[in-house]
Amino acid sequence: MATSLPLTKSVLREVMADATTANLDLIETWFGLELEQRARSRKARLIRQAGFPTAKSLDGYDWSRLKMPADWGRGQLESLEFIEHAEDLVLHGNVGCGKTHLAVAIGRLACLNNIPVRFFTASDLLMRLRRAKNDNRLDHELAAIGKARLVIIDEFGYMPIDEEGSRLLFQVISDSYETRSIIYTTNIEFSGWGRIPGDANMAAALIDRTVHHGRLIRFQGESYRSQHALMTK
Repeated sequence: MATSLPLTKSVLREVMADATTANLDLIETWFGLELEQRARSRKARLIRQAGFPTAKSLDGYDWSRLKMPADWGRGQLESLEFIEHAEDLVLHGNVGCGKTHLAVAIGRLACLNNIPVRFFTASDLLMRLRRAKNDNRLDHELAAIGKARLVIIDEFGYMPIDEEGSRLLFQVISDSYETRSIIYTTNIEFSGWGRIPGDANMAAALIDRTVHHGRLIRFQGESYRSQHALMTK
């Protein structure tokens, strides 16, 4: 009955007017539990819709590998204020240094704070956009991505991007400019980003937008996976 009958304010007022103290205590408990359950369900739905490859958190994360900007640090990152300001983050470092772990953990933290997130590897995002274009539903796909307030593009620059792919990717980046945040994880120095897209103009526009509202976080040290590998040399 509760799931099929949304509450009507006028009926609720009548019930409350005649309710005893015990009734009011029961109603308060009931409503409180219902709100808690709805909040848990929403957060779980946001995490599921984000498409994270793994479940990562900031618990026990090794922050010693990170070199943050001089005027910006861990507190600002964990507070998610960069999302409120539609700022971008570039997580740069060698393979296996924890870039994806941090990106996913921040994304999950955002979901737990009721912020919609979408996670893609760069190659998966491009394939998704190409399929949408071929099926004449690119606008729909871009609109779906645009519902997120944080977009994570993992492994940016790991594979070359042709001219058509550059245009498709730039649509996501251009639509996000000053409206939502993007987190990039990459092993390409920022000075080398101009070589990633297949179109020089797109590359210049991408760099211009990222520099304007972006922060660079560098990851140092050897690959965590190599240091803890089961396979020995």
